Amino acid sequence: MTAKAARPPKDGVSLATVARETGVSVATVSRIVNGKSGRASAETIARVEQAIVQLGYRPNPVGRALKRRASRVVAMLSPNLDNPAMAAIAVSTEAALRDAGYVMILCDTHDRADLQDDYLRAMRDQFVAGYVMVSAVASAGLADTLSRGDPMVFVARRNPLGGGAYVGIDNRKAGADAADHLLAQGIKRPAVLMATQNASSTAERAEGFIRRLVAQGLPEADIRQASAPGLSHIEIGYAAAKSLEESFGWPDGALCVSDMIAYGAYRRATEAGIAIPERSTLVGIDGNAINHWIAPWLTSIRIPYESFGRHVVAQLASAWGGSAAADINVAHEPLPAASAPAPRA
Repeated sequence: MTAKAARPPKDGVSLATVARETGVSVATVSRIVNGKSGRASAETIARVEQAIVQLGYRPNPVGRALKRRASRVVAMLSPNLDNPAMAAIAVSTEAALRDAGYVMILCDTHDRADLQDDYLRAMRDQFVAGYVMVSAVASAGLADTLSRGDPMVFVARRNPLGGGAYVGIDNRKAGADAADHLLAQGIKRPAVLMATQNASSTAERAEGFIRRLVAQGLPEADIRQASAPGLSHIEIGYAAAKSLEESFGWPDGALCVSDMIAYGAYRRATEAGIAIPERSTLVGIDGNAINHWIAPWLTSIRIPYESFGRHVVAQLASAWGGSAAADINVAHEPLPAASAPAPRA
């Protein structure tokens, strides 16, 4: 008997369709599809396999993964992977997921809502087991994903739409520690450099810095603030430092809300003939590993990104288990004690 040609795959072809066509139970078809034929005879297996080809049946990978909880892929969406801090978070998380038996897909959103949504849709089609959102931005796709209750952890920047599991540092405390360091050095004209489109994390750092200075008796009007638009923190740091210089003159010391902003500010200081750190102290927040090589002039609050991965996996495990996870605030490393104040030129 000549075998019939396979029909084009149709969405309506299900296990039940194959079962009706072959005269066996749905359970038997399911076992054969999943390679567990059990007590089925060789003739039954051959008949079911032939019907699968003829009907164009295709197993639903989403349904199978839901049943078997088989998805072992986690998507990380992160902006600007040329930033050493973002890369460090990715390395830590990938290693922790691999140790837990998962594979990580890494997507660079470039801090753009449209790209973030494109990746969220694409990763949903891959039926990933969960999402790690590093410095997420508000978007329609993010709202949709949250409404479906998909497992999701927010890292470094809190959920811009509110709620959700979080892994990061206490950004306000980091800003306050930077203020204490500058005050201990006798700096009387502090400033803060940031992005115009300040994200929640960097806004909290600036807020903590300013609050601590005010609490220590410095009038808020004397705390100079400079910002610049854009997405590249190096370019923002350069432009913000130039704006500060032109409006107020160069400060004795400044908080740069990220190390990358400090790199840009240093470039501008070099062009202006300002010696760093002799003439002005720059304090960053990140503690990038490359600072030892390219920025020995920078005092930076170090965030232990290498520990983030295990916390991310713990948050995902809570979500997979149906538990509501509390925020995990990882302690940043304290700055070294400030030396005796040096005279400022």
